[in-house]
Amino acid sequence: MKTIPVKIIFWFLFSVTAVSGYSQYNWKLSKNKEGIKVYESETQHSKFKSIKVEYVMQGTYDKLIAVLNDVPRQKEWVYNSKTSYILKKNSPYDLYYYSETSIPWPMSNRDAVVHLTMTRDSLNRFLKISAIGVPDYIPEKSGKVRVPRSVINWYVTMPAPTSISIVYTFEAEPGGSLPAWLVNMFADKGPYESFKKLSEILKK
Repeated sequence: MKTIPVKIIFWFLFSVTAVSGYSQYNWKLSKNKEGIKVYESETQHSKFKSIKVEYVMQGTYDKLIAVLNDVPRQKEWVYNSKTSYILKKNSPYDLYYYSETSIPWPMSNRDAVVHLTMTRDSLNRFLKISAIGVPDYIPEKSGKVRVPRSVINWYVTMPAPTSISIVYTFEAEPGGSLPAWLVNMFADKGPYESFKKLSEILKK
């Protein structure tokens, strides 16, 4: 039997573009590098670990909202992103988009349809972002595995006029036959790489 390439397991860690309640998770610090803290937690309802990221970076609410609205640009910062585009835009704070993530051969690429919503406090105290997978929004595409479930939440505050503090949580079922033990072994790779690139974009 051929060994599954290690790179396969990285695809889903930040690709669709989490967890609604922290109390049911036992977060353990997995990576702390360049100010990016990545935590992991096992859950009772999934074999795949949940992820939490804490990071303070340069930026503002407006800059972050602009980056998230520029869906085709995801390939510049979302780990292993191949392509992404908007399917429907209700407003700058409410849209549906499609994304495809590259997976090394012989596995099939994963794709997802995501409903992205952003709620900004009227007093500018916080920004809440939700990205929920809606796999049945469009028909599945030949040769790709549709991600059956993904939930991402961001809670963003501004501790200073030119910096944002982010608490990001992510939870997903990748679909197909990716082994959970292999995915979990490298669960902190994708979030770290993605937030590092996002930080570079927001500095500009």
